[in-house]
Amino acid sequence: MRATPRLTREAFDALVAAELPIANQLGFRVESLAPGHVVTRAVYQDGFLRPGGTIAGPVLMALSDYTMYAVTLSMIGPVALAVTTNLNINFLRKPAPRDLFAEGRILKLGKRLAVSEVTLRSEGEAEPVAHVTGTYSIPPRE
Repeated sequence: MRATPRLTREAFDALVAAELPIANQLGFRVESLAPGHVVTRAVYQDGFLRPGGTIAGPVLMALSDYTMYAVTLSMIGPVALAVTTNLNINFLRKPAPRDLFAEGRILKLGKRLAVSEVTLRSEGEAEPVAHVTGTYSIPPRE
């Protein structure tokens, strides 16, 4: 893996603010960004809850996708048009009604595809609440 990310956390935040504003509306943020490894957070909101007092699955999926985007761009740079082509999620246990953390890493990076995995945890919990694998399509360089 590279020693320096292809974009900084600040550059990623600026790109998200301009191109993916829903991530900020959902309270997603990058905690750490290194080449091929990212930790993100979803700041808890009461609107995340579904019946039964658990965080809704779409929130976990959205945080996972945001994390995969960040980890992919950490390797390829600010390519706004990199897009999800596959996301597979396994819900493992009920997420607590608190902040969520997602740890993402690149499994394989090619010229056109980036495969990554994400592990999600509730704040203060050691056991994961979900495990995600996904693929991003990387547009050709002009």
